Amino acid sequence: MTVRPIVITGEPVLHRRAEPVTEFDDSLRDLVADMFDTMDVANGVGLAAPQIGVGLRVFTWQMRNEDGVPERGVIVNPYVKASKAAEGAPDPHEEAEGCLSVPGESFPLRRGERAEVTGVDVDGNEISFRATGWFARCMQHEYDHLNGFLYVDRLDGRWSRKAKKAVRAKGWGVPGSSWLPGVDPDPFGHGEAGADSHDVGEDVGGAIVDVGGDVGPDHERV
Repeated sequence: MTVRPIVITGEPVLHRRAEPVTEFDDSLRDLVADMFDTMDVANGVGLAAPQIGVGLRVFTWQMRNEDGVPERGVIVNPYVKASKAAEGAPDPHEEAEGCLSVPGESFPLRRGERAEVTGVDVDGNEISFRATGWFARCMQHEYDHLNGFLYVDRLDGRWSRKAKKAVRAKGWGVPGSSWLPGVDPDPFGHGEAGADSHDVGEDVGGAIVDVGGDVGPDHERV
């Protein structure tokens, strides 16, 4: 098992478009194994390769869903086409996201309720499925990572201002910050008395805060 450090907003790899995978070999399989290990120890429901400092178009997930998709998976060179988000402000309790690369923070963001996902597996075999609800949110969140965006980049108004203030207060936004799951304290409080379950898709189909812990809309990390 190799758990890798998770880089924090400000690290350049998080803010540029990841490169397509061209070699489907043991190095890719090793990367994916490390991503699963890191995601699991971080209590995440999803993890993109740039979050562990690797600028490749790969992400993993661990999330129950109502779409007939295996709750644990990986997709390489994905394309995610989401439905248009509903008009109006996001609900701060029911639409809060979090991110392992913005550890300990969560802010509300409205996203499309459905997403068409295509790509390939680690052997280059085609994958295609439809995601709905919180699973669709997870797919959009991880896909954003591969295109150089964090969910906080999509926030509007006061939530955007609050996120920027939080980033500044913690000294993030510049290269060099990371945390190591299993060594550093869990920034979202998993494992503490009264903490929410790591099962993202169980309540609400997977309320996500970083697609990483899904039991209530305020606790998903990805």
